[in-house]
Amino acid sequence: MHFALPRELDHPGTAQSASRARTSAAATERPGEGPPRTLLEGIRDPADLRELPAEELPALAAEIRDFLVGAVARTGGHLGPNLGVVELMIALHRVFASPDDKFIFDTGHQSYVHKLLTGRADGFDRLRQRGGLSGYPSQAESVHDLVENSHASTALSYADGLAKAYQRRGLADRSVVAVIGDGALTGGMAWEGLNNLAGAPDRPVIVVLNDNGRSYAPTIGGIGRHLQHLRNSSDSWLEVYTRDGRAAEDNLFTTMGFGYIGPVNGHDVSACERALEAARAMGRPVVVHVVTRKGRGYAPAENDQADHMHGIGKIDPETGKAPASSGTSWTKIFADELCAVGEDHDEVVAITAAMPGPTGLSAFAERFPDRMYDVGIAEQHAAGSAAGLALGGLHPVVAVYSTFLNRAFDQVVMDVALHRLPVTFVLDRAGITGPDGASHHGMWDMSILGVVPGVRVAAPRDPARLRETLREAVEVSDGPTVLRFPKATAGPDIDAVVRVDGMDLLRRSRGLSLDVLIVSTGVLAEACLQAADILEDQGIGVTIIDPRWVIPVNPALTGLAARHQLVVTVEDSSRTGGVGACLAQACADEGVRTPVRNLGLPRAFIEHGDRTGLLADMGLSGEEIARTVRDYHADLRVSARTGAETSPR
Repeated sequence: MHFALPRELDHPGTAQSASRARTSAAATERPGEGPPRTLLEGIRDPADLRELPAEELPALAAEIRDFLVGAVARTGGHLGPNLGVVELMIALHRVFASPDDKFIFDTGHQSYVHKLLTGRADGFDRLRQRGGLSGYPSQAESVHDLVENSHASTALSYADGLAKAYQRRGLADRSVVAVIGDGALTGGMAWEGLNNLAGAPDRPVIVVLNDNGRSYAPTIGGIGRHLQHLRNSSDSWLEVYTRDGRAAEDNLFTTMGFGYIGPVNGHDVSACERALEAARAMGRPVVVHVVTRKGRGYAPAENDQADHMHGIGKIDPETGKAPASSGTSWTKIFADELCAVGEDHDEVVAITAAMPGPTGLSAFAERFPDRMYDVGIAEQHAAGSAAGLALGGLHPVVAVYSTFLNRAFDQVVMDVALHRLPVTFVLDRAGITGPDGASHHGMWDMSILGVVPGVRVAAPRDPARLRETLREAVEVSDGPTVLRFPKATAGPDIDAVVRVDGMDLLRRSRGLSLDVLIVSTGVLAEACLQAADILEDQGIGVTIIDPRWVIPVNPALTGLAARHQLVVTVEDSSRTGGVGACLAQACADEGVRTPVRNLGLPRAFIEHGDRTGLLADMGLSGEEIARTVRDYHADLRVSARTGAETSPR
């Protein structure tokens, strides 16, 4: 039977809109407060939701969608995924009793409805802003939030370990529910979790498979085809398959050892509740296959064919349109140049881990469809497959977010670098990303890559250098290369005074001594130049050098360091093991006695907020760089007078 939504659910503006203005009599009036004006205002805790009569739930769902559109339009955030899970989240909180029963969300960007149903509606006015509500689950916000990691394909492993812990501690009455999308099932770690869960029939973890046919892009590969087969071949919205029950046919999950319920209409609260209650009653690992539509109920999201408004900035809620951009993003510059490179280099191919749009590869895919490979949410496989492509004589360009390169470290080392293969990794969202917070800041790439033999890392400071280093990277044939750039609007080109030994000299103070060498990494060049203006006014001579290729350390850089009284490195990555640490080690190895001080991000998880403000807080604005350099220089002069050594501040 062909999969189709019931007619009344296929057009959400009909049945739901008719009841939109109703207010629930079951919503409890709070002491000292007036009665809630809407159903949503009456939900301060999941217990309030469970008291609502079933006939009020479509109206509540409509209110939640209206609230989400209005709130996310003001701040930006993940809109499409949350619009798609409204009824599912209502059902989850009516069947299970959080926080005693545990929800683990994979990846967590679809938790806005969960936040609303656990009493956090008031926080949405500062969603993803400094000091405001996180865009992901957050233990600091609520006892209802357990796992706050927002990298995909991890929920089933958390659930496996949590269920084992509860079994060990005699807490078998607590339910463990993992909510994972079909896109996340393309990641290898999800299958490691499935394998262990299916092999333990005495640990009743409930896997809620939210199947909307996509992550950012449509779900690829065999799992996508299998889920489509299940959607299209079912005779009922709620069929229960077990290996020893009334199985009409086996599927992938039942063959592994799971019970299976589905496919279930994810936009029907009653159907979801029945499925979840049946899953809990089975007392064994169960997959509840729920079919939803990303962007549900908001026409601009439903009609957005790129990613159904997966992640957005501020928009007009009436039209779904964003304000006109004031500049060109780094991603767009990379996307355009890669297409130009593709014209000149037939051997260049591109790889994405389910994110062709966000990483800028959609344009390359359109121009060269047979040279673009989407491997799903599988960064490890992306790097391993790139190694195979390189072994076959091609030059793969793997475009991922910087934070997601962490997942493929072993493959970068052992599969690419060990074999000296020409693979170029392009890291978008490097450094401080801003509103997505701790798990998405791209602050570990320099530290990770600094230990990889043979890798070359470029940090372009401006659009011209991004184009330049990309072309240089694809010419390298004896090892991996990496380019990194931030989630930001690219500034104007910053011309060098002169290029020496492959490095760009950006400033040399006239008439002042060689006091301080500032080694600028990537996009912080502008802040370094601002700092130099301040320092020169105070009589401190400044040299600013941009190495362009920052790892490994250019041998000429240690020689330049030896000519100065002080070296200060500036980078938007972790100070621990970063560019500055590599330079300090290189200077020590060469016997250069010039002190090296490193400015960068602390060894800490940094909260969400705007990029400019967070960089300033980390001491990486022009004024803060100047203040710190001045203090270091003053300490050095005191040390020179007294003969005492000073330690880094």
